[in-house]
Amino acid sequence: MQFDADKGDVLGMAVANKTLNMLEGLVKEGSFKWLTRTRSAYDEAIEEMGRSPSAGKNWLPDLSPVANVVVRRCSKILGVAMEQLKENFDEVASGALKHPSQYARNFLEYSSFRALALSTQVAGYLEDKKFRRLTFDMMVAWEIPAAGSQPVLNMDEDVSVALEAFSRIAPAVPIIADVIVSHKLFQVLTASSGGRLHFSVYDKYLGALARAVRKLKTQSESSLLSAVRSARGEKILDVDGTVTGQPVLEHVGISAWPGRLTLTDQALYFEALRVVSYDKAKVYDLSDDLNQVVRPELTGPLGTRLFDKAVLYKSTFISEPVIMEFPELKGHTRRDYWLAIIREVLYVQRFIHKFQITGIQRDEALLKAVFGILRVQALKEMSSTIPLCFDTLLMFNICDQLPGRDLILETLANMSTMRELDRINSGSPRGGMYSASASTMANTLDFMFGTGSTVPSPAGLLVGEIAVGETTPLEKAVMESRSSYKKVVQAQATVDGVRVDGIDTNLAVMMELLFPIVEFANWLQSLAYWEDPLKSMAFCMAFAYIICRGWLGYMFALLLIFLAVFLVLTHWFSRGRPTDELRIIAPPAKNAMEQLLAVQNAVSQVEELIQDGNVVLLKIRGLVLSIFPQASEKFAGALVVMALLLALLPAKYIVLLAFLELFTRYSPLRKASTERWARRFREWWFSIPAAPVLLERSKEDKKKK
Repeated sequence: MQFDADKGDVLGMAVANKTLNMLEGLVKEGSFKWLTRTRSAYDEAIEEMGRSPSAGKNWLPDLSPVANVVVRRCSKILGVAMEQLKENFDEVASGALKHPSQYARNFLEYSSFRALALSTQVAGYLEDKKFRRLTFDMMVAWEIPAAGSQPVLNMDEDVSVALEAFSRIAPAVPIIADVIVSHKLFQVLTASSGGRLHFSVYDKYLGALARAVRKLKTQSESSLLSAVRSARGEKILDVDGTVTGQPVLEHVGISAWPGRLTLTDQALYFEALRVVSYDKAKVYDLSDDLNQVVRPELTGPLGTRLFDKAVLYKSTFISEPVIMEFPELKGHTRRDYWLAIIREVLYVQRFIHKFQITGIQRDEALLKAVFGILRVQALKEMSSTIPLCFDTLLMFNICDQLPGRDLILETLANMSTMRELDRINSGSPRGGMYSASASTMANTLDFMFGTGSTVPSPAGLLVGEIAVGETTPLEKAVMESRSSYKKVVQAQATVDGVRVDGIDTNLAVMMELLFPIVEFANWLQSLAYWEDPLKSMAFCMAFAYIICRGWLGYMFALLLIFLAVFLVLTHWFSRGRPTDELRIIAPPAKNAMEQLLAVQNAVSQVEELIQDGNVVLLKIRGLVLSIFPQASEKFAGALVVMALLLALLPAKYIVLLAFLELFTRYSPLRKASTERWARRFREWWFSIPAAPVLLERSKEDKKKK
């Protein structure tokens, strides 16, 4: 037994010496120069780990050099030795998380999530350069976590990370990113770098985000609307219209009035500008009425619809819609931004009402919306030249667009409940196996809402949306929705590619597409008109026999099966072959005047059809009101006969009679009588007077005139 113990000590010392020698070699050879071009935290960490008397304990052989440096920094933040941190992970992690192929990455995530949860409890962490570098280095280490991993970056270039690493680490700090919009956010940040995120861009983004947070605090602490919003503790998210050259115009009738527009986490306020002050604010509460509509709108002078620069707000609480215009010299970026952030607040309030979310979970949902708006503000500040699609960068906006958005929102609501239960039952987020939630970081950012909210202590952190080594239900719902969205985008691209201009050209395309249906209809019409008596007789007898035997349902089922088999065979034989294009003979091109005349002719035809439809409806009204008693009596008699047939005859015989009536009326035996009865019906129909109509102008039209 003593021999075995001595042998173990010798082996341990050998491993420690080997690790120490490796560290000394890395320091001497400068193997970490690829991380940064200047002296960085990595160099300092490696030198410190090499000089330390317990260097062997500061190095985990399972991890890559980069991961070792990151875990070492995490352990210093947590005040726990690396070996102890590893033992804690082995104790709380399941067997699947400790699989050798994924052990290094899962342990890195565990260490990172715990360190970030503690680091974000310090005020002003977004402005801390070390915090920014730490979060980025976590992404770098996530890409090459294991000892056998090789750097995939060029040693002569800045270190960069890919989408997957950003999507795993960034959402661990909810103000930086979230699971739903992390992909879109990454695309914006890497628009000019080929899909790889560099630290310089990431650092600039976090700096802009910190300034957006300071701006939010300043606005919320100011006296703007203090009397109106103090009772509910609303946070001012943005204000526009304070600059003389960029007013916000509220349209009332055909007039427009400048003013200041303010958006909070619960309402929209407009203060009309007078000579030296503002009027009392008009309040449009976004948290009460779930039937509110916010959409883009056209505006112009004297009520004309010329410029696409406005937002329309409509609610059941106001008598007429409100239109807010955001004038700018070109484009409508300013309007698009305000449209997106107003909708974000409206959608998060709908989410809260729909799932009856209260307490800390309600604050969590509001924080997610606020964080999204802050991220958009930061991206706007970073670059005014890159066009941003604001609604795709906001969590609840994009949930309104994605396929399966109801499943995403339902999963989000369920996760709030499950996280709270997990916190209550265990007292901690499963030993740091989850990232921290938005609410746990609100205290340091001064984001708490209302007067009764409390920040949970670090010992009872609410867990976030990322789990160590696992795909959470929210991530699964988002991935499925994103996959479906890609298919929708691809399908929409094909739709946009086949759109053609011109009424004649579109009609030509439609007639070509409907050619099989038109041919089938012509064939049925030829049978109905008995152009070939033998074929018509055979068709009538066969169909009548099917109806009598009650096989009509089976016949339609057989038709559907035949269609399904046809589709499968077509797919089987056309695999790998390009799709045949539909060839259309384009009609002769028309000049502008000819196109206007064609449009006018089409409008006239549509107007005639509407007039004929109105005449039919008015004649029916005349029959019901007995304006022409004789016609009404005949109509009533016909209705009685039809009622008796429906009451006395089985359904299949009624169908048989209807079929025989339709397909034998132009047979040689019935053709003369059919024409005579048709003539009598037309005479009877033309003799029915239409009900009178009186047109009255509305009071608003009279006022305008």
